[in-house]
Amino acid sequence: MTADGLEKCLGNLAARLWGAEGVSNLTRLSGGASQESWDFVVGDERYVLRRAPGGQSTPRTGTAVPLATEAAVIARARALGVVAPEVVYVLNEADGMGPGYIMRFEDGETIARKILRDEAYAKARPKLARQCGEALALIHKIDASGIEGLPELTAANQLDLYFDLYVGFDEPRPVFELAFRWLKERPPESEKTTLVHGDFRNGNLMVVPDGLSAVLDWELCHLGDSMEDLGWICVNSWRFGQSENPVGGFGSYGDLFSGYEAAGGGSVDPALVKYWEVFGTLKWGIMCMLMVSAFQSGADRSVERAAIGRRSSETEIDLLNLIAKD
Repeated sequence: MTADGLEKCLGNLAARLWGAEGVSNLTRLSGGASQESWDFVVGDERYVLRRAPGGQSTPRTGTAVPLATEAAVIARARALGVVAPEVVYVLNEADGMGPGYIMRFEDGETIARKILRDEAYAKARPKLARQCGEALALIHKIDASGIEGLPELTAANQLDLYFDLYVGFDEPRPVFELAFRWLKERPPESEKTTLVHGDFRNGNLMVVPDGLSAVLDWELCHLGDSMEDLGWICVNSWRFGQSENPVGGFGSYGDLFSGYEAAGGGSVDPALVKYWEVFGTLKWGIMCMLMVSAFQSGADRSVERAAIGRRSSETEIDLLNLIAKD
């Protein structure tokens, strides 16, 4: 579907939903490797359409959930008080745009380099780790009953999934194999099963000068161990050079954990968070290998894929630093 065709479909939808005469300023947003995002205006209101690439209904890969599931989880999250976009409409077949949903536009910054360095966010940075802990505590309280399409992912079955992906590359990496062994030898004794965001990190967090304003990109949400989210945001790859601040490059473990516990998330086991930090680092390294594989195969020849693929070597250093401290 062309941009003109999409604008026409959105105009028809806007007429039905809001009695508007079409939409304006339709613009494809950058970012988002797996889904399309389009910014548009109806009257005086800005919205964002998130839909499947090209509007095509294709089998989902990996652990990503259907867009309708994603929209349902976001709606539950917002109702519980999580800072999340407001979903105003879920597309259906009659809309002619494929799977997707529409949410209100949220103003703020997601680019880590700006959040971590620009003066505009200087007052936000000291607050962010605690705010992230508070947001995660709320996310882990979401009642996911009745939401279809949510997978249940334990540490063990995720480890098997990523090991199979790694073996499929036929590209031995001794550090990755060491990390797999380290993780298999230390299975979590207990996992508190909750709804997990799955990709809570810089890039998916919207920040304004006062702090965290929205949690975005819920496509990897699932049922799993609550500590998985806390470990993921501590992965060094999301610190973008600010390694002295283990939480997203902007804060400390202590602030993250205290915010989580104060907001009712329960007690935090630092050892379990470290387990998921190691797991997350290994997972990102394998995801980087997937990126470069897509580039080499010609499936996606974007510079972004090739550049991200190179980051797998960074995760090897991070894994050695984490495991050596054990």
